[in-house]
Amino acid sequence: MSDRDRTGEDPRRRESRMAPEEITLQALREGRITSEDVTIRRQTLEAQAERAMAEGYPQLARNFRRAAELTMVPGETLLQIYEKLRPKRASHGELLALSQEIIARFDAPETGAFIREAAEAYRRKGLLRES
Repeated sequence: MSDRDRTGEDPRRRESRMAPEEITLQALREGRITSEDVTIRRQTLEAQAERAMAEGYPQLARNFRRAAELTMVPGETLLQIYEKLRPKRASHGELLALSQEIIARFDAPETGAFIREAAEAYRRKGLLRES
């Protein structure tokens, strides 16, 4: 599988104006690097997921798809999710509600499924907050 998308363009290069070898500590110190030069894109992660699946790595593909979804979630929301997923920080119902919210607000079914799976694992292991 090629790293190029259907247009023949490498999706990793679309947003950055710099070649990967130009992204150095010195360039950062000189202010020549912007966040656009080092931010991973949803398309890149989705392409990696497709490649992982084609190569026979379904769990890795799922991780890449979840990472692709998370590129659309604001940092503050990511921190809230992280906080809720810490042991004893949320009830089973709160985690299930969070799962549905993430799916609905950010079109993130893989992430929602991950949170649901965590809720079930936390229930089995006694890691939920007591209601």
